[in-house]
Amino acid sequence: MIFIAMDSATPQVSLAIADAGPALFRLVRFWSRRWITRTAAEITGEMRQVQHILAVEAADTVRAHSGEATVAAVAYQLGLDHSGASRMVRDATAAGYLTRATSPRDRRQTVITLTPQGQALLASSRQWQRRAFDQLTADWTDRDRRQLATYLHRLARQLDLG
Repeated sequence: MIFIAMDSATPQVSLAIADAGPALFRLVRFWSRRWITRTAAEITGEMRQVQHILAVEAADTVRAHSGEATVAAVAYQLGLDHSGASRMVRDATAAGYLTRATSPRDRRQTVITLTPQGQALLASSRQWQRRAFDQLTADWTDRDRRQLATYLHRLARQLDLG
């Protein structure tokens, strides 16, 4: 078993690296439930729009990473099948957050882009996410906050999440 020591500013606690995976998934389970209800209440005021936020976030991530967002790429980002992602994109389009157009690269593909309303929704979502990070780490040292942020960005890049 491999052990790591926490920052010297915190009490000396050794954590088994083998237990980091379960800890990560406890965080995922904890935040996935809360993110949906808090986001709905604080950003949109409506539970239905959480799906719009997910679609907008996924489309923006794909666009930033590969230049064009397609339904298939959004489906991959969301971990959904093509038809599920297509419905989410359709609903977000009907709500005015996304547009669909034929790809100039491949006329068989449909490109998804954010509308100004979608960009505003994305900005609100990102502000909420930043506040959540700030609140969770409010009593951490700046060094620890930067270190966690660095690791989160690194993990997202490794997973090809943008």
